[in-house]
Amino acid sequence: MTQVDSTDAISQGASNLVVWFARHWLAIFNTMWGIYVFLPFLAPILMAAGLTAPARLIYGVYSIFCHQLPDHSYFLHSHTHELAPSAASLAAGGMPTGLSLFQERRFIGNTEVGYKVAICQRDVAIYGSIFLSGLLYALLRERGVGISWKAAALLTVPMAIDGITQMLGFRESSWWLRSVTGALFGFGAVLFLYPLIQRGMDDVIYTETKRRQDTPGPKAAEEASG
Repeated sequence: MTQVDSTDAISQGASNLVVWFARHWLAIFNTMWGIYVFLPFLAPILMAAGLTAPARLIYGVYSIFCHQLPDHSYFLHSHTHELAPSAASLAAGGMPTGLSLFQERRFIGNTEVGYKVAICQRDVAIYGSIFLSGLLYALLRERGVGISWKAAALLTVPMAIDGITQMLGFRESSWWLRSVTGALFGFGAVLFLYPLIQRGMDDVIYTETKRRQDTPGPKAAEEASG
């Protein structure tokens, strides 16, 4: 194989990879978001099963992306079957009091209160909504579904109000408010961004297909040069 043939093969392979991704980007995104949402729920299951090493690895990785505060998290395998325990319930169940936020976020749980999901309630709602909305978009994208940036911004407002007013100490949010507002944000983000991505991928497929049609093969190039 000559250097020219090798270069052509690399170029063709890169083009095939680009077109493949452009055709399958939605399946890739949905798979990645599904894994991202599933693993935080696997962590408390592993803890309850005594498999603490992989569980703590999951908690550690997700701690980079989420505050993981216990009173803002869901708990599984609780003796009281309380899915979203309050700070008082957590303290009664064994979480030390008087901790700083950095110390509090390291509390994973115990056999009494259960073990927390590795991302907070709002993140569960956001990323769960992105995953489910992505599946919905996969079913409806041929119909050209989508929303404007104004509609997407409007769906962001409830989460912004809920988060900012809580952060400033004006009020305390609840698990259902975090869940509803986070889900609205995730839904709006998908229905606004995914159609834009799809149009971009369609352009990539069109451009690459046209380039292949306009580019002569090796034999045609040799004959033309001869």
